[in-house]
Amino acid sequence: MEKFQYTIMYAYLLMSTTIFLSLPIQSHATILFNVLSFGAKPNGIVDSATAFAKAWDAACSSTDAAVIYVPKGRYLVNPVRFSGESCKSLDIVFRIDGTLVGSGDYNFLGREETWFSFERVTGVSVIGGSFDAKGPSLWACKASSNNSCPAGATTISFVESSRVKVKGLLSLNSQMFHIVINRCRNVKINDIRIVADGKSPNTDGIHVQLSTDVEIRNASIKTGDDCISIGPGTKNLWVERVTCGPGHGISIGSLGKDREEEGVQNVTVKKTVFVGTDNGLRIKSWANPSSGFVQRVRFLESHMFNVKFPLIIDQHYCPHNINCPSQESGVRIKDVIYQGIRGTSATKIAVKLDCSAKAPCTRIRMKDINLRYANEAAQSSCVNVLGDALGSVKHQTCF
Repeated sequence: MEKFQYTIMYAYLLMSTTIFLSLPIQSHATILFNVLSFGAKPNGIVDSATAFAKAWDAACSSTDAAVIYVPKGRYLVNPVRFSGESCKSLDIVFRIDGTLVGSGDYNFLGREETWFSFERVTGVSVIGGSFDAKGPSLWACKASSNNSCPAGATTISFVESSRVKVKGLLSLNSQMFHIVINRCRNVKINDIRIVADGKSPNTDGIHVQLSTDVEIRNASIKTGDDCISIGPGTKNLWVERVTCGPGHGISIGSLGKDREEEGVQNVTVKKTVFVGTDNGLRIKSWANPSSGFVQRVRFLESHMFNVKFPLIIDQHYCPHNINCPSQESGVRIKDVIYQGIRGTSATKIAVKLDCSAKAPCTRIRMKDINLRYANEAAQSSCVNVLGDALGSVKHQTCF
C-alpha cells in the first residue's frame, strides 16, 4: 500500500513539473538607453538633438520595454522629432533627470512648429525633467512689433498618438504653447508645472484638440494665455486639481473659426483654483456660421481669487477687436453645469453669459454659487440664455 501511494505521488509530481515546464515564460526585461552613450553632452553648449534621435531609434528597435535615460546636466537640444511609425516597442519611457534648453538664438526654435515632437507613438511616457525654451527673447521681439519675428515653437507635442503619459516635468518659458495634444487617445498628464510670464503671448499651458480620453490632474500653470485650452473635437476630457494664474483661465475654444468643425463634449473640470486670472471658466466662439457645438460640460468645485470674469460664455469672441465677424455664432452650447463655484471677482459682473441670437445657450444650470465683489454679492449679465439656478446662489442670477 505504501509503495502504491508513493508511485501515485511520484507520478503526480512528474506530471505537475511537466505542465509547469511547458508554460510560456513571459519576459519583463527593460532595456536602458543612456543618451550619453549616443553622444549627448550635458554642458548646455553642444547640440544633443542627434544623440536624442539615435537613442530613440535604438529604443524603437527593441522588442522589449525601453527606457531612454537623460542624466543630470544641461543639454542644448535643437528641434527633434520622434516618430513611432516603425517602433517595435510599445512601452518607451523618457526618464529625464536633467534640464533641456533651447538655443540662445530664438530663431533655431522659433521657425519650427515644435521643439520636441512625438508623432504616431504608442505607449510613450515622458517622466521628469525641465524644458527651458528660453522664450523671453522672442516675446520681446514680438512686443517690439518687429514683423520679422518667427511665430515660435510649441515645447512638446503629441500628434496621432495613444497611451501617452506625461508626469513630473517642468515646462519653462515656452515660445508659444507648452504642451499640445492633437488627434490623440488615452493621454494622462499628471503632476506637472508650467511657468511663463503673465504677459507672454500665446503661451497656452496645455492645448487639447481632436482627442479622446484625456486626463489632466495635479498641475500648476502660470502663463500668459489660457492655462488649459480645449479645442474642437475634444471628447471625454477630465481636468482636476489645477491651479491657474496668471493666465486667461481654462477655456473651451475658441470655436467657430471654421464653418465645418467638430464639437466638444463630455468635459469635466473639477477642483480648480484661479488666482488673478483674466477669466476663470470660459467658453468662447467666434461670431461665424459653424457646425460646432459644446455639450455635456461640468464645471465643479472651483475657487476664484480676484478673477476678472470668473464665469463667462463669449459667443462674440474677437480678442483684438480687429476685423471682427459681424454675424452670429452657429456654435450650439447646451447642458453646461456650474456647481460649487466660490470666491471673489475683480469686476462687478462675475457671471457674463453672452450667447448667440442664432443659437441661444440652453440647459445652463447654476448650483451653489457664491461669488462676491468688494464684499457684496456679485452680479450677472446674460443674453440669449435659457437655464435655471438651484441650491444656494449668492449672486444676482439671470435665472
